[in-house]
Amino acid sequence: MTTESAPGTDASDTALFPTMVLRGPLPEPRQRRRIPARLLITAWVVLLMAAVLALVTVITWRAVDAKVGERVDRALNQEIGEFQEFAQAGTDPESGAPFTDVPTLLSAYLAHQYPDDSEILFGWVGDAPGSAHGTGGPPADGDGRIRQGQEPPFDLSAEPDMVAEILGAPDARGRTQTPAGTVEWQRIRVVLPDEGADGWFVIGYFTQEDREVVASTTGTVALVSAVGLLAAATAAWWVAGRVLAPVRLVRQAAAHITEEDLTRRIAVSGRDDIAALAEQFNSMLDRLEGAFTEQRRFVDDAGHELRTPITIVRGHLELMGDGPDERREVVRLVTDELDRMGRIVEDLLLLAKAQQPDFVRAAPVSLAELTSDIDANVRRLGDRDWRLESVAEGHGDLDAQRVAQAVVQLAANAVRHTEPGSAVRIGSALDRDHVLFWVADQGPGIPAEEHGRIFERFSRGGGSARGDRGAGLGLAIVRAIAEAHQGRVDLRSAPGAGSTFTLVIPRRKELA
Repeated sequence: MTTESAPGTDASDTALFPTMVLRGPLPEPRQRRRIPARLLITAWVVLLMAAVLALVTVITWRAVDAKVGERVDRALNQEIGEFQEFAQAGTDPESGAPFTDVPTLLSAYLAHQYPDDSEILFGWVGDAPGSAHGTGGPPADGDGRIRQGQEPPFDLSAEPDMVAEILGAPDARGRTQTPAGTVEWQRIRVVLPDEGADGWFVIGYFTQEDREVVASTTGTVALVSAVGLLAAATAAWWVAGRVLAPVRLVRQAAAHITEEDLTRRIAVSGRDDIAALAEQFNSMLDRLEGAFTEQRRFVDDAGHELRTPITIVRGHLELMGDGPDERREVVRLVTDELDRMGRIVEDLLLLAKAQQPDFVRAAPVSLAELTSDIDANVRRLGDRDWRLESVAEGHGDLDAQRVAQAVVQLAANAVRHTEPGSAVRIGSALDRDHVLFWVADQGPGIPAEEHGRIFERFSRGGGSARGDRGAGLGLAIVRAIAEAHQGRVDLRSAPGAGSTFTLVIPRRKELA
């Protein structure tokens, strides 16, 4: 793009009023990469669902794991409590004799226990394996170990290192890793009064099986969550497609709409906001189509009606002679045609404005004053027997200027189709629902088959008394003013019986 100075200007003028000259074709707008709304909606739904399902999986895992921990604690505490009660009793339940040594106490207790498959119960007499301090007590089974009952998942009591780890731990509760998995244990020291040897009672609980249940439960929840997430994503994709279908149609319709084709519309189904959007888009297309149609009509009408006066003006100017009288006559004829062209343009512009929302501005108007003003204006239109038949009393909501323009137009139409001195009656009336203004003449009348056609643009009814050269826009303007008030124009006429035009306007109705 460059800037050039117009001929006859200096640099200062150029700086103030540059002339922009484009060099080469206009650059094409940059195409932005867009993400489909359907994909965005589905992605957000999947993301939210994934977060919720992940939270549910974690909560489930924590809850089941806590249950396992509670079960282990309950098993350990229960077994320790039962042993303490047995030891405090201090007598053998079979013989009733008091226990005299720790090995007998441990053996008697273990003989009456039936541990679960995941439990191991054993006693230990003396110091832990590898300890440098012995108590001198007789070890059971030759190694200080006392164990009875079914085989556990792993007999850690037979492993000196593991026994030493348990008995040498600073706390009475802990866990140890074994080939059969983790075992959680709890110990209690056993000491008898006046007995030199002491020992230990140990309860162990293998958590591997319970942890596998936790893992299996968590895996099942995760699998169900994954399947649910897939189903939710599929449903979200389908629902988003259904919901956004009108939006997609709006976009496609907007892409195919041109000035030459504004007929495309969107099928509306449903009652949600998307359906409302489609309805509004269709309404917008209706307005655009009406505006473009009115624009084309204005251009066609102007070209059609202005062509004749332009041709007449050009012909007179081309054939104009040199004589003063001939020049004066040509100037008069040309001036008449130019005036006629000006009136045609003004009428066309008025009809074009009739499609705008602010064409009429309704306000409370005194009907008596408005009728009086109309009567004063129409009497200057021609030498007729003007008669004011009726004057409405009260007020009406209407645009006084437009209504007066319409009634004066009807009166001018009556003047064009009647002879001088002919009676022309005007008046106004008010009923419950409408305001009425009418103009009645004694002209040649209008055949019934032309009653609708004469309100169209550039339609000229027959029977003009003076060679009417109007553009045929007067009655079209009257109809446009009436329709802008949400009203109508009634016509009663027959050949030889004159014509009565009545402007019917609703009294209280919201105007477009």
